Amino acid sequence: MSTATVERPPAAEPARRGRRRLLGALSGIAQVWLLVLLVIAWELVTRAVDDEFFPPPSAILPALRDMWFSGPAGDLFLTEKARADFGPSFRNLFLGWGLAGVIGVAGGVLIGRSRALGHLVEPVLHFLRSVPPPTLIPFLLALLDLGTQMQVATIVFGVVWPVLLNTIDGVRSVDRLQLETARVFGITGWLRMRRVILPSAAPKIFAGLRVSLGFALILMVISELVGAGQGIGAHILLAQQAFEIPQMWGGIVLLGVLGCLFNLVFALVERRALAWHDNARRND
Repeated sequence: MSTATVERPPAAEPARRGRRRLLGALSGIAQVWLLVLLVIAWELVTRAVDDEFFPPPSAILPALRDMWFSGPAGDLFLTEKARADFGPSFRNLFLGWGLAGVIGVAGGVLIGRSRALGHLVEPVLHFLRSVPPPTLIPFLLALLDLGTQMQVATIVFGVVWPVLLNTIDGVRSVDRLQLETARVFGITGWLRMRRVILPSAAPKIFAGLRVSLGFALILMVISELVGAGQGIGAHILLAQQAFEIPQMWGGIVLLGVLGCLFNLVFALVERRALAWHDNARRND
């Protein structure tokens, strides 16, 4: 008995891509309208409650604009306060996240490729990742004093774990057939790492990097709440202490917007970097 391979009609794949694009567009429109409805509900509820500690968006957004986005067009509408606050915050955020990414991927590859090393260090790793990073701030203050070093160290310690553990899992889950095939063709050492192991582990590595980016934003704010003179977190604390409630909420809203923007940009980079993986999965 012979078996025949059933080929997909040439028009099936474009039609399927068109449906996916349509569903994606409808999903985006629904998300925008949901956000608009939530903002309207926020406005109505806060006006009805009339509590000075919960101002409406119509009071928060002008305060946010006046503080950070009312500068000249030549400076991208950024004020002096924006440059003073955003510079230190973004520097600490991306420096800490970048260092955590490098440490996490490098350490994850070493531990993932060596089961003996994994059995030796994994109990210590699970203990360390269970320690809440904010609890180490007094120790880091005594060790490093206030400033960039303490803030970056707090971020690195808090966000390295998703990258490290996802990298370990990704490296260990590489298909053994791929490794054996690479060995047969003489692909060993760094070449096998670059062409087989890292590409196979890349989806999980990117997942860890995305999670760690959100944690980095949170820890950036926490580290700036402890004695920092500049930064978005320091602004929120100073505004709260001065009872400038709309300005305080402006900082909170800005952090939410930044979190969404960072996630969106990272998703675009991830989609482009892993396009080969998505294509291979769809063709399976």
